[in-house]
Amino acid sequence: MSTQPTLAFIGAGNMSRAIIGGLISNQFPAENIWATGTQLGKLDDLKQQGLHTTTDNNAAVAAADIVILAVKPQILKAVAMDIAAAVQQHQPLIVSVAAGIMCDSMETWLGGDLALVRCMPNTPALVKQGASGLYANPRVTESQRNQTEQIMQATGIALWVDTEVQLNAVTAVSGSGPAYYFLMMEAMVAAGEKLGLSREISKQLTIQTALGAAEIARQSDVEPAELRRRVSSPKGTTEQAILTFIDQGLPEIIANGMQACSDRAEALAAELGK
Repeated sequence: MSTQPTLAFIGAGNMSRAIIGGLISNQFPAENIWATGTQLGKLDDLKQQGLHTTTDNNAAVAAADIVILAVKPQILKAVAMDIAAAVQQHQPLIVSVAAGIMCDSMETWLGGDLALVRCMPNTPALVKQGASGLYANPRVTESQRNQTEQIMQATGIALWVDTEVQLNAVTAVSGSGPAYYFLMMEAMVAAGEKLGLSREISKQLTIQTALGAAEIARQSDVEPAELRRRVSSPKGTTEQAILTFIDQGLPEIIANGMQACSDRAEALAAELGK
């Protein structure tokens, strides 16, 4: 980063640790990072890396230019109300990676008039292959947008959406998306076994094929549909599989599942934001 803000991670779970690990590997100074948790002993590994660790959320907020809220959505209200006075006094940028909590709710709990970014990450962030959707409220400056983007890019790609409601679509595509691919892998491994392969061979072939297909798509400048056509020779083996998937409604099944995911994200926002 061109500047070195002080960051405070409120909650030091897997997602915080993934982001912290990515930042440190990108040469972000560990001494500029605070991490909080309910038990100091569980923060020892972070302290050994040079981070500031504490069980006092307010102390971390007081030291920070950017506060990353990374606690479970069910406890975010209580945590936010507890640090509200410190947030209002120091006016840090707030970045929330808590799923489902809308900006209006967080601003109310934190006392209002704050620069706030919502982030929808996904679990591949744990291996630095994450995909995050970002939304900024109108008080976020261009500099703060750049800082947030660079923080989240420590674990993969980070893309901005124009409206907060679009984060429900991000949830449906990338937030929940890894599970869709795991289900596809699960089905392919089982089908490979049924066709006569050992489970281990079927598993290894499935995972490597998924990895290779994703890498081709990532490096290519053409649409996935065209990539599919290029490996589906007329009347060949691949075409027969694809035609079966289409005839049995796979595209519609995927669309319906993602719509259900987005609808549930919207419902959760209403439930958790009260």
